[in-house]
Amino acid sequence: MNTRKETLSRIGDWLDDRLGLAAVGELARKKDVPQHRHSVWYYLGGMTLFLFLVQVATGILLLFYYRPSAEDAYESIQFLMAEVEFGWLVRSIHAWSANLMIFTAFLHMFSVLLLKAYRAPREITWISGVALLGLAMGFGFTGYLLPWNELAYFATRVGTNIMEAIPLIGGFAGHVLKGGEDVTGATLTRFYAIHVAVLPMISALLLGLHLYLVQKHGMSVPPGVEREQGSRPSMPFVPNFLLRDLVGWLTALAILAILAAYFPFELGEKADPFAPAPIGIKPEWYFMFMFQTLKYLPAHLLWIEGEVVGILGFLVAGLLLLILPFLDRRSARGESSRLFTWIGVALIVYVLVLTFLGYTASPTQ
Repeated sequence: MNTRKETLSRIGDWLDDRLGLAAVGELARKKDVPQHRHSVWYYLGGMTLFLFLVQVATGILLLFYYRPSAEDAYESIQFLMAEVEFGWLVRSIHAWSANLMIFTAFLHMFSVLLLKAYRAPREITWISGVALLGLAMGFGFTGYLLPWNELAYFATRVGTNIMEAIPLIGGFAGHVLKGGEDVTGATLTRFYAIHVAVLPMISALLLGLHLYLVQKHGMSVPPGVEREQGSRPSMPFVPNFLLRDLVGWLTALAILAILAAYFPFELGEKADPFAPAPIGIKPEWYFMFMFQTLKYLPAHLLWIEGEVVGILGFLVAGLLLLILPFLDRRSARGESSRLFTWIGVALIVYVLVLTFLGYTASPTQ
């Protein structure tokens, strides 16, 4: 027994000399997390990270069977679901975890916005977080086409056509994405490359930066709590907060397992580029508010096409959201800033209402 302990101790010392594990452990022991009535929102970031890791793990498993071509993509997934043991479950977990990841990312962003956690010195943390949300939606858009089924094909055609309406760069960007004038096998290959190589590489870099900044600056305390409390209570990150974070991860895993097992994703019909588009085709829920907004706009606003105005509006809104910490100067000085709080509330209501209208509108609307 003593020999085993000595061996483990020598291995630990060897690793510590080369990796500095003791310093990392000491840092983890010193790190604490503020405790207040809004502390529950701190767990959303970890839950989003956990769902991203589920995406990575299940995505790697899917890569063993998926063939990225218009001739074989649909059949490879069909084989995966019908012949590979638990293949249908892996695909369902991948699809559901993508939706849950984007959902928790939205919740995380809105909680940060309303709690003013973007204040100095966390401006870059906010920018990297908003960029990661955009990348998550990019994962959803590019991954949606990969099964090469009817719904995905025509939804991608609609999405890329909308993208081409962006002034100056839209036509070029759409042509690069599609690999031609229309959605074809070349589009599938490009979406596959973006989905499994380009976006993961950018996401890894941004995620590393985001996590580093969170560790460097710690958890933000809302301005109202700062004014109310003098000496704020806190809990150690290890093991108190970490164990609670793990409970959140297990809860997300349980929800994911229920959805994947009882509501597995269907494959649908194989895409036929020569067939008419299905009636009432709609995008994924996280694009629905934008899609429905474009539908409500008139054909022309003054001399500009309504669709172009809508797209430009979303681009401007995204840019303003990205630079929000530099616009909300009162919160940066620790003062009360209700204007941006109400803007955040209005944004949430707008997204919810337009998404609801998108799903309840008749196919002809």
